[in-house]
Amino acid sequence: MPEKILMVDDENSVLAGYQRIFRNEFQIDTAAGGLAALGALEATGPYAVVVSDMRMPEMDGASLLGKIRLRAPDTIRIMLTGNSDIQSAVSAVNEGNIFRFLTKPCNKETLGKALTAGLAQYRLVTAEKELLENTLQGSIEVLTEMLALVNPVAFGRAQRIRRYIHHVAERMALESPWRFEVAAMMSQLGCVTLHPDTIEAVYAGHPLPPGEQARFDAHPGVAHDLLSKIPRLESVAWMIAHQNDPAPALGDPAVLESADVQLGANILRAALAFDDLMAKGISKKEAAKRLARDHKQFDPRIFGTLTEVEVDVEKARTSAQVCNIDELVPMGMVLEQELRTKAGLLLVAKGQEITAALIVRLKSFLEYEAIGRTVTVTSIADQAIAASA
Repeated sequence: MPEKILMVDDENSVLAGYQRIFRNEFQIDTAAGGLAALGALEATGPYAVVVSDMRMPEMDGASLLGKIRLRAPDTIRIMLTGNSDIQSAVSAVNEGNIFRFLTKPCNKETLGKALTAGLAQYRLVTAEKELLENTLQGSIEVLTEMLALVNPVAFGRAQRIRRYIHHVAERMALESPWRFEVAAMMSQLGCVTLHPDTIEAVYAGHPLPPGEQARFDAHPGVAHDLLSKIPRLESVAWMIAHQNDPAPALGDPAVLESADVQLGANILRAALAFDDLMAKGISKKEAAKRLARDHKQFDPRIFGTLTEVEVDVEKARTSAQVCNIDELVPMGMVLEQELRTKAGLLLVAKGQEITAALIVRLKSFLEYEAIGRTVTVTSIADQAIAASA
């Protein structure tokens, strides 16, 4: 599918000229003004490049491109400006909102080169995004599967935290939300060094002996040391390392987006605290209310969105049903019971999604008659799975 370009101007004659001179080189759509451009973004997007005139009624070019940045962060943004608008254009570029700006009048050759460069930049951005979301995410999934096998209670908690943070990142329109979701899923990775009984005791609110408590408190640092060795996960590792800090300090030279990463650490801390309160039987609304009262330095939107995520997932669940282990399928099923061996070893925590690796493990234990033949599960609609993944 060819990449599309959206040209925005308040003069229809100018827009017609763009389509005429570039009809054999680019796929051009046009929009008469900022509001029409936002409408086109929703109706006929995505666009690889958006080129906007600076001076337009109702909404100027800088404002329009700023809104497009929030709604379609991968779209490359170019501004056309007159000499009198150069200072505002330079400011927009310096703030990171604009790929480049061109002065008017702009001839076909100069504009064509800018459009070609914008398309090339878009391909780089989308290729990197695909690498991160597929290759890197695949590596993360391997680590999470290992956590599920070694410490199912910690894995179950990580799944819940990821669901919370996916919802928060979506509602707050955070850029590169994959970082926050990976931080959530990996937040309990350091628990692989702890005995499962320790994790169960902590999540149940039971006090630990001093030495055992110290080892538990060190688990974020263990995860940080493991993940910081993976390229492009430095910011994720930092969030995890500071997940329990009331006000994590900034300034780590390895973390370029310090303010954004600090927000991620705060969201992670809030989600963990929310999960702790939920585990004690406190309602969602009351848990969010307590967190908002006790943590006034956090963005209040965090707590408001935490009360919504479980509601959406619960509505999409079917009623519980007993299912033979041989009938389990990956994706779409959630275990509605804690599953232990006949000797008392915890294999899977309640609420864990059924995966291919988990099915293999359960069948192995079933072969040795270490577990029963049936489990209780619910099914989740595809839409809810996407929201919690």
